[in-house]
Amino acid sequence: MSKRTRVAVLTAALISTAGLLSACSFTTADAMCSSGEYPVLVPGSTMGGACVKNGDAPPSGYVRYPKGKVPQHVDDKWDTYWQTHTVDTKGRITAAP
Repeated sequence: MSKRTRVAVLTAALISTAGLLSACSFTTADAMCSSGEYPVLVPGSTMGGACVKNGDAPPSGYVRYPKGKVPQHVDDKWDTYWQTHTVDTKGRITAAP
């Protein structure tokens, strides 16, 4: 194999590897809310939810998710958890009705 061929093969291999590694760093999961927003839920329900601008209080009829249990993406650990659990108006976690 000539030097020119080796350089071309090595270059192609490096470009392919870089492409594969960069593709692994991106997530394809849908975010629960847009950037600058956080998700809220309807107490006593697994069906209601909304997104609220960071810094704003939840609207009437909604509450924040308990700290550390906030879903970030559709079907992530906490999104799945909240399909079978909910919170009451005082923020206590309960089994979904």
